[in-house]
Amino acid sequence: MNEITPATRRQIYWLRNRQLTGGLLLLWFLVTYLASYYADALNGIVVLGFPLGFYMAAQGSLIIYVLIVGWYALAMRRLEKKYGIQDQGG
Repeated sequence: MNEITPATRRQIYWLRNRQLTGGLLLLWFLVTYLASYYADALNGIVVLGFPLGFYMAAQGSLIIYVLIVGWYALAMRRLEKKYGIQDQGG
């Protein structure tokens, strides 16, 4: 009786997709802009012998970007499976 229609399923899927994308874009923004803005304050913390502001600019932000992409791919695979959405790509 309470079966979800395909149209409703697609709406929920796209809502979850937008929420995931928005959250990851917020994380990207925080890493990119706030770490740069507070670089002087972050330089008081030392990571692997380097000031944190320098480390985030040189390598830390790049590592986080790769993690964001990986997280998005895994989460989208789960969403597609949960809502029965087929990949239209090759």
